[in-house]
Amino acid sequence: MADSWAPDSWRDKPIRQVPVYEDIERLAEISAQLRTFPPLVFAGEARKLKRTLGDVCEGKAFLLQGGDCAESFAEFHPDNIRDTFRVLLQMAVVLTFGAASPIVKVGRLAGQFVKPRSAPTETINGVTLESYRGDMVNGMEFTEQARKPDPERLLRGYNQAAATLNLLRAFAQGGYADLHKVHQWNLSFVADSPLGERYQDLADRLDETLAFMAACGLTQETTPQIRETDFYTSHEALLLEYEEPMTRIDSTSGDWYDTSAHLLWIGDRTRQPDGAHVEFARGISNPLAFKAGPSLDPDEMLKLIDILNPGNEVGRLTVIVRMGADNIEKGLPPLIRAVEREGKRVVWVSDPMHGNTIKSSTGFKTRPVDSILSEVRGFFGIHKAEGTYAGGVHFEMTGQDVTECTGGAQAIGDDDLSNRYHTHCDPRLNAQQSLELAFLLAETLKGARSQEPVKKAAARS
Repeated sequence: MADSWAPDSWRDKPIRQVPVYEDIERLAEISAQLRTFPPLVFAGEARKLKRTLGDVCEGKAFLLQGGDCAESFAEFHPDNIRDTFRVLLQMAVVLTFGAASPIVKVGRLAGQFVKPRSAPTETINGVTLESYRGDMVNGMEFTEQARKPDPERLLRGYNQAAATLNLLRAFAQGGYADLHKVHQWNLSFVADSPLGERYQDLADRLDETLAFMAACGLTQETTPQIRETDFYTSHEALLLEYEEPMTRIDSTSGDWYDTSAHLLWIGDRTRQPDGAHVEFARGISNPLAFKAGPSLDPDEMLKLIDILNPGNEVGRLTVIVRMGADNIEKGLPPLIRAVEREGKRVVWVSDPMHGNTIKSSTGFKTRPVDSILSEVRGFFGIHKAEGTYAGGVHFEMTGQDVTECTGGAQAIGDDDLSNRYHTHCDPRLNAQQSLELAFLLAETLKGARSQEPVKKAAARS
């Protein structure tokens, strides 16, 4: 446990991106209620994730992190949870089978209810109201009442997260993730596309592999990994009024864990080394991450690493790079070189979404798939050149057939965005676009594994 730390020590630090609640007494009452509620995840699960992220750090596995930009109360439905989980399974199968690499699956689910905003207010037709900060804080409707931060939403967020986790555990351990069902995972609108045909071909080859394994005695009964999978949850630890009461002492280790998710990350807007969010995160024993945007310089990054992972534990800390396709070639190499020079052990992950957001000609916030692909390619290329391991990807995506990101195999144009633009915040990849990226990543990983990173190979010689 961190020295001189308590779950509420963040309250003495400067803080950004927080709502201002009018009813402080009710907020305190709800916080007290949350402290009595059961944990959403368990310390042992978080420790297991840290061990698997240690494998990623050492180049023995690959991290796939994806899910909604901001979970919605209104769209809370088991079908939506299932479809997102199903696309992540599809992507993982493509990556595992195509790249012969174990995949660590982490969802932006069961807690991603709060979002940082570029401005505290927004103005429409001369009316200025508080910005929408996610369903756990306020409502999306542009009315004074809806935009007022409401403490009651913390309870609703907890309950939705609990229900989501219950369903995810059932899917992961109850047979839905059985590799014999890869054909059934194909969504109808994907199955009819060229990518669907490519996926079906892979599924057919996997069937042949499973039949061979069964003939050798490796069946669902003898090998549980065939019928079930490990699936973890994550979200940005932004609303500390929620994270604090969810932080508990693990009875087996005596360490503090934030039981709201397995992995928590700090956003690009709240990663100040002397800030409240870093102070909170440093004391919990969960695996942690922070976003690294173009404004992060190597010295500040090293300071963050020292604060969040003073013991240099493998698997403890992930750096999620969100530079943008135009900035990654300039911004990423100095960060990698600083980490390598100081011998820091981190997992490097690409977030090609947040640095590539633009406004379309039709007025919609969107992300071109070409820019997303370009940043992913740049991320892998830079790591190859530096002799380091590109450990994973972080996508905002959904299993729904939305039209929010332009381009890709579907060739979604600006005029198509209005057809099914459903996001409450940022544009997401749909299932086809996500699968397209998975095939690209599989090919990239396969190529990367065919050649040892230069520095690591040199170090062994």
